[in-house]
Amino acid sequence: MIFKTGDLPETLPLFPLPGALLLPRARLPLQLFEPRYLQMLEDSLKTRNRLIGMIQPRSGAASGQLNTVGCAGRVTSFLETDDGRYMVTLSGISRFRLVNEVPGFTPYRRGEVDWADFASDLRRADPDESFQRGPFLELLRRFFAAAELSTDWDTLKDAENELLIDSLSMLLPLAPEDKQALLEAPNLQARRETLETLLEFALRSGGMGGGGGNEDMLQ
Repeated sequence: MIFKTGDLPETLPLFPLPGALLLPRARLPLQLFEPRYLQMLEDSLKTRNRLIGMIQPRSGAASGQLNTVGCAGRVTSFLETDDGRYMVTLSGISRFRLVNEVPGFTPYRRGEVDWADFASDLRRADPDESFQRGPFLELLRRFFAAAELSTDWDTLKDAENELLIDSLSMLLPLAPEDKQALLEAPNLQARRETLETLLEFALRSGGMGGGGGNEDMLQ
């Protein structure tokens, strides 16, 4: 389904999840098992657009407060497991700005949203003309070594720029506030520059997210 600005709804079901980042044109796999989110999925599938708003709780804020920027994803696949969970894939459509939460009787949260600041999300990303892949991959190698991560480097070398930067932004073990900064970067070049800054800072400070090898970084 191809979305235009007029197709986007004024309200969205909200899925607050710390550290979970969805970006336009990227895919996010989720496991749903809480009854409220199973209801959210069921209700979403009844709509034409099948949109769910991924949004992070605000770091350091009072319990329940959300960041103002999230990203809406369309449910493009789902599979029920034998134990009643759902394996869901969201395909990123557009970021949104949360205006306020909408009271109601659903067990999940809903928000009034504004799409105006993110009209560019509905078209291909502008090219990052200043991207130097060699130095970037060398920085990434140092980060992976320090964090004890592994990946398929041939896949990384051949990946298209947007896929490379957005996949790393979504999958690397970064703090929730860092993920939010990557989400709010206005374009691909700004996101890449933000990611480079975060990797360099992690290397200088030794503040690695850690984690075992991830061989499926770009799949």
